[in-house]
Amino acid sequence: MRLTREKLLAGAAVAALLALTGCGGGSDDKGAGAKETVPATATGSLEDLAAEVKCKPDIQTDADEIRQGVCKISAGKFILATFATDRGQREWLNGAKDYGGSYLVGAKWVAVGDQKMVTTLRGQLGGTLEEGASHHSGGSGGGGTETEHSGHHAG
Repeated sequence: MRLTREKLLAGAAVAALLALTGCGGGSDDKGAGAKETVPATATGSLEDLAAEVKCKPDIQTDADEIRQGVCKISAGKFILATFATDRGQREWLNGAKDYGGSYLVGAKWVAVGDQKMVTTLRGQLGGTLEEGASHHSGGSGGGGTETEHSGHHAG
């Protein structure tokens, strides 16, 4: 199966991101305004997209099918990846989402960060917000019971 390499790259990207961001949401002091106006989805190379948000990417992967770098801006750090094909992007995203996180998805590019970061980036790059699987334990959101989702009620 060809997904092995893509999943490994996705896992490495998400693991690096989680290490950078601490795997959690930060304080919510800014970024809500970015939701109000969403520009047309940006296109271009990794460097073009990074320039749009005023960062110089630290390139981590430079391959034919994927280019990936870490960007740091005033709002924090995020991973920016560009892809040679739409299929490669979707396969990478499908694998990466297993690790959780928040994703801003554009035309052959993805930005990965915490929810606040991708919301902020969306105000500059456009794109669509997607969420990965939640792996947090405890009582804060996400986990429901079967009866809440199955449509079956006792009584």
